[in-house]
Amino acid sequence: MTQRNTDGNPAPSEYSCHSASEHGACPSCASGERLGFRFSYAYQPIVDISRREIFAHEALVRGVQGEPAPSVLARVTEENRFRFDQACRVKAIKTAAKLNMQSRLSINFMPNAIYRPELCIRSTLEAARAHNFPIERIIFETVEGERVSDAKWLTEVFREYQRIGFLTAIDDFGAGFAGLNLLADFQPDIIKLDMDLIRSIDQSRSRQAIVRGTVGICNELGIQVIAEGVETADECSALQDLGISLLQGYLFSKPMFEACSEANALPWPNALPH
Repeated sequence: MTQRNTDGNPAPSEYSCHSASEHGACPSCASGERLGFRFSYAYQPIVDISRREIFAHEALVRGVQGEPAPSVLARVTEENRFRFDQACRVKAIKTAAKLNMQSRLSINFMPNAIYRPELCIRSTLEAARAHNFPIERIIFETVEGERVSDAKWLTEVFREYQRIGFLTAIDDFGAGFAGLNLLADFQPDIIKLDMDLIRSIDQSRSRQAIVRGTVGICNELGIQVIAEGVETADECSALQDLGISLLQGYLFSKPMFEACSEANALPWPNALPH
């Protein structure tokens, strides 16, 4: 049970980095220094429309009252980004377990906030064990908008995560920092197509051609493709025509604060026959 202060709020230790120095954690993870602010999560489903199932939920950081992500991210600095990245992993897993989430859990992480992947992952493993959340149901995806300054470093991190048993995903694929050159050196389990490629794809031959080519490459490399930012039934149909069944967006559900979706409660559009 989480220890709480007299005002009913979680004790400060819940917002500290939990990797222990006696187990060889990296200096930033083992410092024990408090993060200094609180946050929570909303969860948005990623659906498999061909099966009408929830493939995963993406954990999206929020304020403790559901405030939007910028209110939290504005407090992340160069000095606390290591502790924030670690605290995010622990909080996302703990909250998902509390919600009895049965799908995969996709956690955004900051590749530039990792000291050594084999050490910085320990608090994640401890949280998964403590809350009985299987590691094979955890996806690590690069955080949206995070410039990956060293592609070789990202590859090293991802390979270590795959070795441990996590799934890996590249977010915003095609948005400049994550492109085909990255796939030449490393093949993640999943790529998430940038939403600018998805917007009005039913009306854009150029977008359809780019996505069709990307799907073909990923099929050859054994990579699953998720289309994010799906907002209309026409976009959904076009994506199915292009061979994509894993979809995320407001068409299915907005992020739900401290809650997860049930497949039978989603507004499923008509799926195309396969």
